[in-house]
Amino acid sequence: MTAYRPDALVAEDIDAYLAGHAAKSMLRFITCGSVDDGKSTLIGRLLYDSRAVFEDQLAALEADSARVGTQGANIDFALLVDGLSAEREQGITIDVAYRFFATEKRKFIVADTPGHEQYTRNMVTGASTADCAVILIDARKGVLTQTRRHSYLAHLVGIRQIVLAVNKMDLVGHDRATFQSIVADYTEFAASIGIGAFTAIPLSGLTGANVTEPSADMGWYDGPTLLAHLEAVPVDADRAGQRPFRLPVQWVNRPDLDFRGFAGTIAGGRVSVGDPVRIVPSGRTTTIARILGPDGERTRAIAGEAVTVTLADEVDCSRGDVIAASDDPPAIADQFAATLVWLTDQPLTPGRGYWLKLGTQTVNATVQPPRHVIDVNTQAQLSAATLSLNDIGVAEVYCDRPIVFEPYTAGVELGGFILIDRATNATVAAGMIDGALRRAENVHWQSIHVTREAHALQKGQTPRVLWFTGLSGSGKSTIANLVEKKLHALGRHSFMLDGDNIRHGLNRDLDFSESGRIENIRRVGEVARLMADAGLIVLTAFISPFRAERAMVRTMVPPGEFVEIFIDTPLATAEARDVKGLYAKARAGEIADFTGISSPYEAPERPEIHIDTLRETPEAAAERIVEHIFGVWSPDL
Repeated sequence: MTAYRPDALVAEDIDAYLAGHAAKSMLRFITCGSVDDGKSTLIGRLLYDSRAVFEDQLAALEADSARVGTQGANIDFALLVDGLSAEREQGITIDVAYRFFATEKRKFIVADTPGHEQYTRNMVTGASTADCAVILIDARKGVLTQTRRHSYLAHLVGIRQIVLAVNKMDLVGHDRATFQSIVADYTEFAASIGIGAFTAIPLSGLTGANVTEPSADMGWYDGPTLLAHLEAVPVDADRAGQRPFRLPVQWVNRPDLDFRGFAGTIAGGRVSVGDPVRIVPSGRTTTIARILGPDGERTRAIAGEAVTVTLADEVDCSRGDVIAASDDPPAIADQFAATLVWLTDQPLTPGRGYWLKLGTQTVNATVQPPRHVIDVNTQAQLSAATLSLNDIGVAEVYCDRPIVFEPYTAGVELGGFILIDRATNATVAAGMIDGALRRAENVHWQSIHVTREAHALQKGQTPRVLWFTGLSGSGKSTIANLVEKKLHALGRHSFMLDGDNIRHGLNRDLDFSESGRIENIRRVGEVARLMADAGLIVLTAFISPFRAERAMVRTMVPPGEFVEIFIDTPLATAEARDVKGLYAKARAGEIADFTGISSPYEAPERPEIHIDTLRETPEAAAERIVEHIFGVWSPDL
């Protein structure tokens, strides 16, 4: 076996070697397909044949092959990629394994993705940054379910360079008819999901046939080897350079009073000093004054390059904004139709607030019940109330403020996003924007001349949203009523929103399921925000059992105006006070999804005010809350 030998230029002129290496284009590609199609073996062979295996790696590979390999006395190339012990023990790929290698013509980053259905989310992760997908098919088995699933996902995330690698041709006697039959089957399927063209290559990862060198056993095949094709595949960076200019602002660089630059990676197009640009979403126009790269000042830059630009005029521009071509800016909206790939075991909760991260923008977003989920095998659109692990569905996404975007088909950078669970910071979904909802394009914010500051000044007070939360029977309404009486006696302008009262009118159409409760709180939050805009001190008394929804309401009002008040009462005490008999009905099974009995209550972790009702009377609690509102601090605060 031949180990890696470095280029002779490394010893002769390292600077020249590094300069030549840096000038090479980079191709990111994935291998995917069904279980046991030989993805890891193919990558291992590719690494070995391209001399990307060092001597110590080769020695370890030989030892591992003898210990846990599947090829007897021969090298098991799959072990070069399958690094987890569980992968080696089971002979499967679980996590995405990334490997770097280079040839004289190009640099490569390859991602070996799992074939098992339960690891579909790992495959999507690997595909999200790839320019090319190598879809493997076992020549003995033909097109399988996972072949279809992974082809669909690769096409869905925007990969347009598809290689159909018909592997293990040595096990079918290098038969041409078998290869042609598989290609015909795949061609029919590919056309049904929108894949218009692909490159089919017969090969064997185990023997190396048609991987880096043509195979004498398949003289009937006159196409390129896999490596030769990968060296010639166009990369997304080439296409991105032809799109309109887009620079999502990652950071505002202000080292001193005389310099203000806007840093980021160019997502599309090219830019030169003097070019007219538009700041989105503000719409202000200016021109590029300077462009600075890692090596200093320059006159132009192109997609994929990290730069800092300065502007000719003092315009407002901050992180999350996009500097774009003046005559072709991206769109702005706060409501979208999007395709979602659900990545976590916890199903989608429609209406719950998630962080939506798109490029350098992060906003609060809610997802409506899916329009449908997609059967990747038949492309049938199936009805569903939610999205579960590995589901692919189309749903409406509502953001709490407009964001700058493009349809995913126009560009991944401003069309692809992730959803993040606000409580755990886990990424729960990958999303692709199909387009803005028509109603979002037709509904605009009306300019109002009497501002919320003017309303507050008229009333002589700072608006507040006093959010009382706690179990049923904890005393929320009792204490909130006492607080409002004190505010009224002091001549303050306030209004109380009570959970039971709201259910009689505004939210009479909602049930008490988790999704119904989430929508209940969202609506109350919107009403509270409008009342705070009018300058009022708003009191809300709701169980509001979930932290995520309370956090969502907090983001609706300016910082400092949301006051979370935890009315802390033990369940046994609340149940003993049960004047409405609700706990008894819940324990008898007559009320479903009752907080504290059959549905959880997530207590606040850092409330502004914590009221322990076993130690503090309602009157004393109300007095302390009023002191907090007016900034009169006592030792108890």
